[in-house]
Amino acid sequence: MRILNWLLLPIGLMAGCQNQEAAPTGAAKGIPGQAWWKEGIIYQIYPRSFKDSDGDGVGDLRGIIEKLDYIERLGVTMVWLNPIYASPNADNGYDISDYRAIMQEFGSMEDFDELLAGLHSRGIRFVMDVVVNHSSDEHEWFVQSRSSRDNPYRDYYHWWPAEKGKPNYRYSLFDPKGEAWKYDSLTDAYYLHYFAQKQPDLKWENPKVRQEVYDIMKFWAEKGVDGFRLDAFQYVSKDTTFPKLPEGYEKEVIKYYGMGPGLHGYLKEMNREVLSQYDVFVVSEGAGSSFEDAHSLVDADRNELQMAYHFEGMDVGNSLDGYTLAEFKSVYSRWDSAFAKKGWLSIFLANHDVPRMVSKFGDDRPAYRAASSKMLNTFILSMRGTPYCYYGDELGMTNIGFDSIQQYQDIAARNGYQKALSEGRDMEQFLKELKFLSRDNGRTPMQWDSSRHAGFTTGTPWLPVNENHAQINVAAQEESPNSCLNYFRQMAQLRKSHLFLTYGDYQLLLPADEQVYAYTRTLEGEGALVLLNFSAAEAAAPLDKLPGFEERPLINNYPGLQVDASFITLKPYQAVLLPLK
Repeated sequence: MRILNWLLLPIGLMAGCQNQEAAPTGAAKGIPGQAWWKEGIIYQIYPRSFKDSDGDGVGDLRGIIEKLDYIERLGVTMVWLNPIYASPNADNGYDISDYRAIMQEFGSMEDFDELLAGLHSRGIRFVMDVVVNHSSDEHEWFVQSRSSRDNPYRDYYHWWPAEKGKPNYRYSLFDPKGEAWKYDSLTDAYYLHYFAQKQPDLKWENPKVRQEVYDIMKFWAEKGVDGFRLDAFQYVSKDTTFPKLPEGYEKEVIKYYGMGPGLHGYLKEMNREVLSQYDVFVVSEGAGSSFEDAHSLVDADRNELQMAYHFEGMDVGNSLDGYTLAEFKSVYSRWDSAFAKKGWLSIFLANHDVPRMVSKFGDDRPAYRAASSKMLNTFILSMRGTPYCYYGDELGMTNIGFDSIQQYQDIAARNGYQKALSEGRDMEQFLKELKFLSRDNGRTPMQWDSSRHAGFTTGTPWLPVNENHAQINVAAQEESPNSCLNYFRQMAQLRKSHLFLTYGDYQLLLPADEQVYAYTRTLEGEGALVLLNFSAAEAAAPLDKLPGFEERPLINNYPGLQVDASFITLKPYQAVLLPLK
């Protein structure tokens, strides 16, 4: 057995020693299809929870401005903010009342302009969240639409006159009763809302609605926004006859609601009117229910979108029983294979709609949290596709673990609880599942330091700060060369320095191994072997099943690597990249 003792240097002296200004390998080789948005690293910020500058307990734009140097030091190249438009906040900003105004809690348009300029001056691009499957019921369009049946804005939304009888059932994802048709007595009609009652669906079949959306996108593009994320966009096209759907279709909502008959026509029109006129990239939340659907959205010759953002990876582990590594490998390997030659993927393990990644996919027990967090970030930043990194995951932030429904702020949790109660479900079991899977887990305030509210606010935070902020926070991790934060910075720089981690071929190794996720990334004679131990026990990777590699790692989340004549033995949640010979 030989242990590579030269690895006992602090981790901060390994990948971190690379020249920050060095051109990435492969940059001069003219890789087909190169694009800035493919080579980017996206940092997603939930603005309500990042940094509060005025003590009202709600994060804001000036708070983000205060932390621009921190964001730059992460090594990310793009920032995506969840919606910051004017909103009554029935769904934390995903119910928009004015698409050309900033939410008062978040600041002013002047603050936005300063934020955008601050990002651009640091070489960081900005991605805007565009929520146009629905608006708020307080948007002037809807106020006008519901005022009378002959109002010019009536056809901006889906209305069903009551004299025709109750429309065929449509399931609402957020309604406490699960009903997507809401009766409105003002005009004796029902309006459609796939999400909450205060989020009426816009009628994209009306060309005036589409033109309104394109004008909004042009407004922000003219300000200098670099990209758009289209929220719930796969749902915008509807069969406006609303035929009866099969019983139980709610379990396959994407299949029955997504990729409607007019969707591709709308996207081609959007591309002509907006996207082709600016140097922007666009990603749609959701990619249909098949590889064919995803390719039809993003393949270059389609002239629609640039990047697929699929949910299948997020469906892994959505139970208290956890997940198997075989299932995890299968999902990411199949999607990579489907997009190996054409199209482009997003790579992510967390966002504002799911639990903290270390609690779901890693191990948030104190003994393993840091190692498993680093391991998961290694995965995200070593796969083909554009990585999305969620705020706080660079620190290894964990689920907060609420015990009662009164602690939750999320409308989906609150309405889901009422629906489960009305259906007579086992509420103890429901709360256990909610504690693990709730969206509020991923929305708790950023943990800046060990003070009372983690340095997030001087007031009362809109959502409680996780009690473990005394141990898990930026200030503490800045001082530690072996911290999750500094490891993330090193891994981000490694990705930017080696284009094979962006464009290279992916080959799965050891497919049946229940502990080790092993793969190679290779491009034009360069590459790396990636070894990730997804377990809390030591794991042995047989050398005869691995390609030849150099013994000095590009990065390693442990201060050592155990190699003998037959195996590489990985410590719990160890992650290592080894250059290929």
